[in-house]
Amino acid sequence: MFKLAHNGNVLLDVAQLNPPNAAFIIEALERSPYADCEIDRDSIDAFFKSEFPEKQLVVAKKVDAQLTIELSDDKMTATAHLVTAKGGAMINLEKAKKAIINAGVSRGYKQAYLEKILQKQLELPAGSNAKGIIAQGRPPQDGQPAKLVAHVVTMRERLKQPKLREDGSVDMRDFGKLASVAPGTLLVSKQPPTPGKEGFTVVGDSIEAKEGDDFELTAGEGTEISASNPLELVASIAGCPSDIQNGMRVDDVFTIKDVDVRSGHVDFNGSVIVTHTVGPGMKVKAKGDITVMGSVESGELISGGHIDVKQAVIGHLDHQNNDQGLTCCLVAQGDIHIAHGQYSYLEANNVYIAKQSNHCTIKATQLVQIGADDNPRGKLIGGEVLDTQMLIAGEIGSESGAKMIVRLARHGVELTQETDECLKALSKTSAQLNTLQQTIEKADLLKDPEKKKQLMAKIGATQMHYCQEAEALEKKMSDMESQLNELLENSKLVANQALNPGVEIHIFDRVFKTTRSYPPCTAALVEGKIEIEFKTS
Repeated sequence: MFKLAHNGNVLLDVAQLNPPNAAFIIEALERSPYADCEIDRDSIDAFFKSEFPEKQLVVAKKVDAQLTIELSDDKMTATAHLVTAKGGAMINLEKAKKAIINAGVSRGYKQAYLEKILQKQLELPAGSNAKGIIAQGRPPQDGQPAKLVAHVVTMRERLKQPKLREDGSVDMRDFGKLASVAPGTLLVSKQPPTPGKEGFTVVGDSIEAKEGDDFELTAGEGTEISASNPLELVASIAGCPSDIQNGMRVDDVFTIKDVDVRSGHVDFNGSVIVTHTVGPGMKVKAKGDITVMGSVESGELISGGHIDVKQAVIGHLDHQNNDQGLTCCLVAQGDIHIAHGQYSYLEANNVYIAKQSNHCTIKATQLVQIGADDNPRGKLIGGEVLDTQMLIAGEIGSESGAKMIVRLARHGVELTQETDECLKALSKTSAQLNTLQQTIEKADLLKDPEKKKQLMAKIGATQMHYCQEAEALEKKMSDMESQLNELLENSKLVANQALNPGVEIHIFDRVFKTTRSYPPCTAALVEGKIEIEFKTS
């Protein structure tokens, strides 16, 4: 009934068969050895509509399998698209490989992936579509940043390890022998950054890897870069090592039992350890760290490093100054760690209060945290947060709705004001440049060549000065804009248990006042408005 022509067409001798309709032909074809071939419905329909039909009718044709290779826009992936044969020839491995080469794929190819796609020809019906990745590029692997490796225990690390008593309890006042080093002791070494691993696309293009970030090893006071190895920092004096950014310093350490009227105020160039308490009205000032193993009551601690108070920091309103200000004050260039705060002024880079803050005034460059490190659940009650980037606590405010103020990203207002000043200065500089341009045009009319040359040189030097000034102002404005954007993106209030009524939240120049209690939530600046978002467990 059917026969195959040399060009792959399937023919039917209609004069011999005299089919009654198209459905008869299609049904017969589906029962024939050519059932997988692509039916030519247009040819069949045309035959029954023609007044002078042909004696032989093309009813189907063999169609070979098709394989196309598609590359992703970034050239990191090559995908094979397969259409299985309709009675025609399947695609073998060699032909498929040629298609891959013709598509430009030269790296990241895996034959196992290709064989898996070609196997579909034996599994899927004729004319089916299948696809799969047959080559993948490799993204670059950025290098690891340079890092410091400490070779000594700093005072701060030592104070995290209290001594165990014989009965197994912990003596929170005894931290063992003071961490100290001798001159020449290796303090810290720097591991250089790694270069990273180059990536590639499937078409063979290389993708450069970013080298790890680097930094200069910093020799603080009492230290020096090793003469034999520029990647090592050694002690130049005997004393106590303390961490600084990208290095260490070595301080002389002053240890005292109590700071009270018998000892007098303490003002020391190194670090200070108070093994008991700081009494009312007493002052401790140190260029290094200040550590108080007991409590601070209405005292003043000023540190060029960190401040650690193992127990409470307690003050009250300054009755001698008409209740203006607080009698307890802690100010650190580094971080402040205390157990509990009450009616105290705290200022540092980061302020950590382990349990609770009552009516304190707190100012921090980056973070104020009330509670334990992992999931802070401490209480922040009353007082004021003058400025910080992020505030995290368990409960903020009081159920009674007593007013308290939290200010985040206040530094952004200063950045905005400074940007405005830069804009004014840039406007003046632009005006000067316009004036100079007019002067150049007038000078160009001078007939005396020597005078013209001298005037042009003078004007050119002035013009260069103002151009450099304008460039510096534009860079400063760009830097401040980046700082402001980063500040606003990272500014957030987090209440892990409750945000109570009466809390006035300032973020940059926006204000939100809570009038009810909120469950666990966060407050952040979203599209110029402070939004409260509830936390999901």
